[in-house]
Amino acid sequence: MSDKAEKNSSSLSENVKVLIQAIILAVFIRTVLFQPFSIPSSSMEKTLLVGDYLFVSKFSYGYSKFSLPFSPNLFNGRIFGSEPERGDIIVFRPANEPGTDYIKRLVGLPGEKIQVTDGVLYINGEAVKRELVGDYTPEGAQGAGAGVPIYKETLPNGVSYDTLDLSPRSPGDNTREFTVPEGHYFMMGDNRDNSSDSRFAVGFVPYENLVGKAQVIFFSIQGGASPLEFWKWPSAVRGSRIFSSLNP
Repeated sequence: MSDKAEKNSSSLSENVKVLIQAIILAVFIRTVLFQPFSIPSSSMEKTLLVGDYLFVSKFSYGYSKFSLPFSPNLFNGRIFGSEPERGDIIVFRPANEPGTDYIKRLVGLPGEKIQVTDGVLYINGEAVKRELVGDYTPEGAQGAGAGVPIYKETLPNGVSYDTLDLSPRSPGDNTREFTVPEGHYFMMGDNRDNSSDSRFAVGFVPYENLVGKAQVIFFSIQGGASPLEFWKWPSAVRGSRIFSSLNP
């Protein structure tokens, strides 16, 4: 083999090694540390908007099979587990849709009784503090009457956040009383009238099905644009949201 051929072979071998190392590093970071997620719906608006891109910490609650790519059934439960806190924004897999990622806010802990009456969240029979703080106009809304009431909720542990009330008579504004089973959690979207959550088919979320805690918005783009469409960035990127923390 000529010197040139040996050099090309060596160069190819080194490139393959670098590529393999990069893939292993990326899988490690995604599995153990942080995983990126994008927001596809308005169920957490105005906290999270369609087109937001987040980093979700995989280590916050420990690791389950749902922490691994393709969710292989290698073990049950969690390892290095720690309990989530009320008010956390969590990515999880519903028990009835284990292949789909959802993102909601944790409002109900194991053993608690949860109910919504006239749009007010009750925990163990006590109303969660709720105050009207303004109006919200969704992106793209036009004309009069587009404003949506914003209610600030403050959970018993002091975590506060804004919720939207699109309609005072939506199906989720009056629910039965739910008793959260041990080892499960009750999740709700901040956009209360436009969220499929524990009030509906999502149901109670098992501890094992928690994927991670939403930590920070690292990029945000509006109008249905792709982050790869960099020529749209000057008008479409939401600069004020980039690197916004999601911790209270």
